[in-house]
Amino acid sequence: MTAPEPDPLDDGDARLALAALLVRIARADGDYAREEIARIDKLLASRYGLGPFEVTKLRSEAEQLENEAPDTVRFTRAIKDAVPYEARSGIVEALWEIVLADGERDHEEDALMRLVAPMLGINDRDSALARQRVERRA
Repeated sequence: MTAPEPDPLDDGDARLALAALLVRIARADGDYAREEIARIDKLLASRYGLGPFEVTKLRSEAEQLENEAPDTVRFTRAIKDAVPYEARSGIVEALWEIVLADGERDHEEDALMRLVAPMLGINDRDSALARQRVERRA
């Protein structure tokens, strides 16, 4: 996934791409907070039916991948290729959960969300609606 022209990804790689994108959004403000890490773990466990050991392993791999990946496009392309359009609003909700996990909306996180949502095929209005659903649940 870090190659200049990566090959199409399988489902396991798409899972890793989503985890790496969650890590990237959490790190966007320069503060990779405990609350964000816990929320990433919870989202991955729930989405993929993973136990604590598997979640920690996946997140650790995602953290390394996020460090090495030159851009966000690789993550969004992998997710877009593997996740049907109807389910991508759930991905955007998961991203908003990470942005809002520490109780603050940071400018860098907002900017990354404005970039990522369209890359996933989600328009600004639907991204805002996803954010509002997350805020109502909080």
